[in-house]
Amino acid sequence: MASSISLTEKFSSKSKIKSANLSEFINILSELTKFRITFFVSVTTFVGFILQSKEISFDFIYPALAVLVLASGASALNEYQERYSDSRMKRTSNRPIPSGRLSETNALYIALSLIFIGSLMMLAQTVEVFVLGVFTLFWYNLIYTPLKKITSFAIIPGSLVGAMPPIIGWAAAGGNIFDNQILSFASFMFIWQIPHFWLLVLLYDDQYKQAKFPTLSDKFNNKQIVWITFFWIVVLLFSSSLFIFSELSVSYLSNILLAIFGLATFIYSLKLLSIGKKDIFRKTFLAINAYVLFVLITVTVENLI
Repeated sequence: MASSISLTEKFSSKSKIKSANLSEFINILSELTKFRITFFVSVTTFVGFILQSKEISFDFIYPALAVLVLASGASALNEYQERYSDSRMKRTSNRPIPSGRLSETNALYIALSLIFIGSLMMLAQTVEVFVLGVFTLFWYNLIYTPLKKITSFAIIPGSLVGAMPPIIGWAAAGGNIFDNQILSFASFMFIWQIPHFWLLVLLYDDQYKQAKFPTLSDKFNNKQIVWITFFWIVVLLFSSSLFIFSELSVSYLSNILLAIFGLATFIYSLKLLSIGKKDIFRKTFLAINAYVLFVLITVTVENLI
């Protein structure tokens, strides 16, 4: 009887260890691939697909999943590339590689494996989708990532990376990638990333400097950076008007909603100029992200009705 209890306890103990190890591995993989970001990237791919197809079908799952896998590989490779810089920044020092929870070799192996699988998935879709995906990977890991160490304005060419996923989704649905509708939407996504990133710089400027990244504060004072960031927020808000001219958004209701939400975001962003404290930087960061999410939902729903 005692022996039976002992075996049961050992089995239970081993099960808990395996469960804990699996949970830890999932957490590490999620952090390495920046899952919250890459999942959003796959969502914008879905939006691009819907804007072209004008209907919900299971066909969107494959291209969105392919982008998720490739983007996860690119993000993991980025963490490998920036492992030394990450170790110098408080906000990134607990990432899998600098924290020692994952070896550099294993991180690189995971990154390359995901990139290989994601690339094959895209090639199985169409050659055009494959080329767009590989171009985005190239631009992110071989252009933008090294450029961040050279200039504080790297985010401007780097924002092209965030504009590509909806174009990939559009192409996967059979659309012409030079169509005004998808170009207007991709432009909106491109512009959003500039104030999005510079608000992060306002929040973590000291940490970026510790990691040896050039920042806007090397060229401008804090007040000037706030004005530059505010300017790009205004450009972002006005860029949604491109949807009207490209006929991406044609209903009165959606245009009124976009105008109201845009005005509310503009008014809130004015606090940047009058207060200019880190708490406001953080809240404005969340506000423009909420605005972008609202725009994504609005144009998606309109194109499905």
